[in-house]
Amino acid sequence: MLIEHQGKRPAIDPSAHIAPTAVICGDVTIGPRTHVSYGAVIEAHGAPVRIGAQCVIRENLNIRSTSRNAVEIGDHVLIGPHSSLKGCVIEDECFLATGVRIFQGARVARRTEVRIDGVVHVRSVLPPHSLVPIKWVAVGDPAQLFPPDKHEEIDAILSQMNFPEEVYGLERQSGDGVDMDMKELTRRVTSGLADHRDDEAL
Repeated sequence: MLIEHQGKRPAIDPSAHIAPTAVICGDVTIGPRTHVSYGAVIEAHGAPVRIGAQCVIRENLNIRSTSRNAVEIGDHVLIGPHSSLKGCVIEDECFLATGVRIFQGARVARRTEVRIDGVVHVRSVLPPHSLVPIKWVAVGDPAQLFPPDKHEEIDAILSQMNFPEEVYGLERQSGDGVDMDMKELTRRVTSGLADHRDDEAL
């Protein structure tokens, strides 16, 4: 399904294939010979989404830009099912396996592999020819790699990357539990998503 959002329509190369149950919303460009599988959701929410040539976008995943961060995906990229890419840059010839999470402001340089359930956190930068092992976390610029049980080491670097500011434009709060003002966060997100009320299916 193609959807016009904020007055902008998807631009899809005639040689690309979009599965009938995929959703392409707003200022999204999809290049030649790219294949978008069933249940994929690709949404431009403010900034554009650009997907290059001969990419494979697997089932039931989400690719979304934000008002602050575009999504740029190069040529010959495979993105596995159940993945989530938000406001990030993926350079040419990358392999992102099932369940990968790439956060706002991150950059994955060319010919990099992120294996099953790997994470590249906000504003983190992976150099060319990198490898993120299964379930590991890449964090920092340049990114350091950690197994998922190294929470304290990950959090020490992540606190400098300022997730609340990068993703939601909020100050990080101290204390236990959630480090954001959830009333303000949900107000901002629901207000921003309200602009979908005027969307039109094409």
